[in-house]
Amino acid sequence: MTIQVGAEVDTQGGIFQFIPNSIMAPNGTVVNFRFSGIPGNHSVTQASFNSPCQPLAGGFDSGWVEILQNTTGGTPLPSWNLTITNDQIPIWFFCKQLLPSPHCPAGMVGVINVQPGANSLSAFRSKAQSDNSPGQEQGGLVGLGASASADPEVPSAFATLFKGTASATATAPAGGSGSGSAGGAGPTNSAPSGGAVSLGLNMNLLVLVLGVLAGGALVN
Repeated sequence: MTIQVGAEVDTQGGIFQFIPNSIMAPNGTVVNFRFSGIPGNHSVTQASFNSPCQPLAGGFDSGWVEILQNTTGGTPLPSWNLTITNDQIPIWFFCKQLLPSPHCPAGMVGVINVQPGANSLSAFRSKAQSDNSPGQEQGGLVGLGASASADPEVPSAFATLFKGTASATATAPAGGSGSGSAGGAGPTNSAPSGGAVSLGLNMNLLVLVLGVLAGGALVN
């Protein structure tokens, strides 16, 4: 089964959507999330029904996958495989990207194995519309009801993957209907450029060097 992540400007429904946004998938099914949009920058992040734009504690998260502006037609696009492990619960997910405007409240949400009742996809989308501050915490590969064995595959130089720091001790609520959010750190907006990552690494190295020098001064 394949779910398209993001769309083109001229796609019906706009660029901020999962296509389809609801599927039924039994245990063992591999759901292939195929990232789209040129350019595009999206994530597949697990949520709970009550907090549709906030990462679920202990939930799965693809990280930010960016497809660059100059990507040409026919270029292999990034994809991510998620295997269903519990088909008795709904698996809610959203895009946590903030730029150029938050994607989640714009309707970029979806569900796998939605159950009959009040907790419907339309109700989930309605809740998302009122949350203009999607959480940026980074989840892991293993989530509630589904898991991945690897990060998204980025097969070309025209796409990049950025992942923040995953929570080490997150606990997912039973049934996927709680309102917890993951701990850990994540960037405050979209996936940063290589220059931003390089700057962060250089600053960390500078702090480390200063710490070593200070320690040597104290010993002497």
